[in-house]
Amino acid sequence: MKLKSRLLFFIFLMLIIAVGFFVSKKVNVNMTKIVGQKLDSLNGVYVFYNGGVDNNSGRHLSKRGYNYGLKYQCVEFVKRYYYEALKHEMPNTYGHAKDFFNPDLIDGALNRDRNLIQFKNNSKTRPKCDDLLVFSSSLFNNYGHVAIVSKVLDNAIEIIQQNPGPFSPSRVVFELKKENGLFVIKKDRVLGWLRKQ
Repeated sequence: MKLKSRLLFFIFLMLIIAVGFFVSKKVNVNMTKIVGQKLDSLNGVYVFYNGGVDNNSGRHLSKRGYNYGLKYQCVEFVKRYYYEALKHEMPNTYGHAKDFFNPDLIDGALNRDRNLIQFKNNSKTRPKCDDLLVFSSSLFNNYGHVAIVSKVLDNAIEIIQQNPGPFSPSRVVFELKKENGLFVIKKDRVLGWLRKQ
């Protein structure tokens, strides 16, 4: 009987944890911020707070009807940044963050869906400011992630990002190394970076 009670308690506890995890991805669990709050900016383009990473506040379009993506998601920020700061429209305006990187392209080739040059995360080409950094999916994030390179130092890059999570910062620094003549950003899941020609 004691074993059965412990098993039921364990199952109940796991159920509570699972429900809590999925709810936290949909709702704002950080009561110090509100969804849509301005957090940061780069070259006059704002980063907004999204609450839970799966929160959906509807589609965001430019005044001319160009699709930025879902409000306050990471994709919406990078597309809005490229449109407003760099005057760049992507031919394919849809897709998840991980879809920005085409694994079939060679390093330095044109990514036609984005009309940007694509570099792998072991490239002869060093990342530079305004590059669009692409992350793969993970166990708890099927969509991947995208961010903008905001600063490049000798041995590091800084990124600015939207929707990294309710308690994560908008700016993060990653180590940058040159190994065997190739530049590598030392962060799990970084697939590579895209650049306007």
